[in-house]
Amino acid sequence: MNNDVIFGINGPVITVKDTHTFAMGEMVYVGKERLVGEIIGVNSKMTTIQCYEETTGLQPGEPVTGTGASMNVTLGPGILDNIFDGIERPLKKVAEQSGAFIARGCAVSSLNEDRLWNVFVTVKEGDKLSGGDIYATCPETQIIEHRCLVPPTLSGTVTKVMPNGSYKVSDTVVELTDENGDVHSLTLCQRWPIRTPRPVKAHLPINIPLITGQRVIDTMFPIAKGGAAAIPGGFGTGKTMTQHQLAKWCDADIIIYVGCGERGNEMSQVLEEFSELIDPKSGRPMTDRTVLIANTSNMPVAAREASIYTGVTLAEYYRDMGYHVAMMADSTSRWAEALREISGRLEEMPAEEGFPAYLPSRLAEFYERAGMVETLNDKQGSITLIGAVSPAGSDFSEPVTQNTKRFTRCFWALDKALAYARHYPAINWMESYSEYQPDLENWYNENLGPDFVKYRQGINAILQEENSLMEIVKLIGADVLPDDQKLIIEIARVVRVGFLQQNAFHQEDTFVPLKKQELMMKVILHLYEKAKQLVSASVPISSILATGLFDKLVKIKYDVPNDRLDMFDDYMKEIDEAMAGIVTA
Repeated sequence: MNNDVIFGINGPVITVKDTHTFAMGEMVYVGKERLVGEIIGVNSKMTTIQCYEETTGLQPGEPVTGTGASMNVTLGPGILDNIFDGIERPLKKVAEQSGAFIARGCAVSSLNEDRLWNVFVTVKEGDKLSGGDIYATCPETQIIEHRCLVPPTLSGTVTKVMPNGSYKVSDTVVELTDENGDVHSLTLCQRWPIRTPRPVKAHLPINIPLITGQRVIDTMFPIAKGGAAAIPGGFGTGKTMTQHQLAKWCDADIIIYVGCGERGNEMSQVLEEFSELIDPKSGRPMTDRTVLIANTSNMPVAAREASIYTGVTLAEYYRDMGYHVAMMADSTSRWAEALREISGRLEEMPAEEGFPAYLPSRLAEFYERAGMVETLNDKQGSITLIGAVSPAGSDFSEPVTQNTKRFTRCFWALDKALAYARHYPAINWMESYSEYQPDLENWYNENLGPDFVKYRQGINAILQEENSLMEIVKLIGADVLPDDQKLIIEIARVVRVGFLQQNAFHQEDTFVPLKKQELMMKVILHLYEKAKQLVSASVPISSILATGLFDKLVKIKYDVPNDRLDMFDDYMKEIDEAMAGIVTA
């Protein structure tokens, strides 16, 4: 008989009195409806549970049942092309059972247990296997091969192998006998606790860029594969839009998109867009390599906290197969708010702005799971973490933004003024930074040549100079500036509007290859150098502007198709001829 019953209920926080049954971090079932919960506090008098489902209607005296295992997720084929809630329940399956809203205690298998997978076993009897080794593969989608991995804690000798063929996720395909003589059945799936990072053989240097096709990111503030970036911005500045663009176009093998406490219409928009979008690399639907975890703002607050860990655990699983994974977390502020709410209900001592004192350590635990690694099976894989931050009133001095800056090396600060001026992505080039630039220089030099880094420095110098001049312009106006400074302002406008601003809805501009980005910078800087020579020779700036070249270069992003980069030579010639014409005139 189960003597463990609910003593108190405070929102998602449940207490059980006088019990020594449960362990810290254990997953439990709460009440007659078996709501999913996790033990977050244990002492001699009281055990505290965080419940991941709506607790309305629960009563003291209802039973609490332990599972003996940590809060975990099921890992196996069928994760891709799926949408889960924060505790890995497939929402399509939930909808079949309970309609548009998740019913309390809805027990649904994370993976489809009836679907047959075409399995190819890659080992034979007598083989020695250790944690992380691949023992079988199957096509999970048309573009991603699923590689079944020996659980990291297991090793032994293969004593039985099933023939290649069709199997369900719970069918045994290999039997492994460890050194103690115990036999372990290896199926197509395994379970892993979400708060425990999966082990790797070694962490590798982060020196390969994650190419996104977004000029302001790739050129000015690049992120490396295995890196971590923050996108802070107030309401309406385009955090979600920026993450959508990164998810659609970055050159990661697999995308995991976590909507943590966001509006339901945003998640439905992601679903619609991704199902319609064709992956440029494979020609298949984008969903073939995407996992969506939806924990919308009307879902139980505690599940927000779990959704981040669920997402990064799925990312680690695919990383261990040797894939490069990009995970978008939108937004970590809602996650931090969930921590704050639960901390308040637990009556913990609040720190700055009411957030719990352990907020920095929780953020560190999350972002430190990014990285480029050598897996246990000697493959290379990576997880790139990109977390949106939603500071109230666009105040970047608030605790979540400040603590996130400590643990990420890339900071894309979204600017409300740029967003309201319809300048997207609204990344402020004066407040943003990337510490990955020095690490990536060798890659740029080897793959693009030495000019790319030089051009980026030139573009950055123009923007820095314009920023200094604008302080003067605000005070006394632009008319009193000498021509060389007027030239800086004019060429900076070309950089801002023609290069940094990007149109996500334009066929040629939504994704721009690195080589085109380099040639755009080359042409802009070539115009600047030629114009500067004329200005220094006392040619009026008005004569140079009259050529119309500045306005023409603003439209170069639309006028030059991504597959016609030879057209940039015509622009270079036109600049040379126009400038020579001014001199002879």
